[in-house]
Amino acid sequence: MQGNLPPEAEEKIEELQDLQSSAQQVAAQKQQAETQLRESQTALDELDDIDEDTVMYREVGELLVETDRGAAEEDLDEKVSSLEVRVETLEKQEERVKEQFESLQAELQQLLSGMGGPGGAGGGPGGPGGMGPGAGGA
Repeated sequence: MQGNLPPEAEEKIEELQDLQSSAQQVAAQKQQAETQLRESQTALDELDDIDEDTVMYREVGELLVETDRGAAEEDLDEKVSSLEVRVETLEKQEERVKEQFESLQAELQQLLSGMGGPGGAGGGPGGPGGMGPGAGGA
């Protein structure tokens, strides 16, 4: 089907596919960051229920290393703050990709409707609110 399209339209379709792929990647990264954020916030909340003298461990690679409550709380606070910024950044990136996708989609639609010529039913390529009623020759 794409063989009948002008090169400009094919290029825009490829761009749309690339943007769709980018959107999926950003969404997956955002979901992962949100999950990590929830887990870190839960761990931080759990610290409130733990006695000061409780022995705690943190994961360092494949090892568990003893740590104190203050260090654990500080590490979790930093992680939560970092993840909040990451989620916010990914939300903005997701919105930008969505806007680019919608803009490109509109350009492609306009390009394709312009090459279709007459033969559409009713209102023509402009659709509702396009050129208005009676918009024919001057």
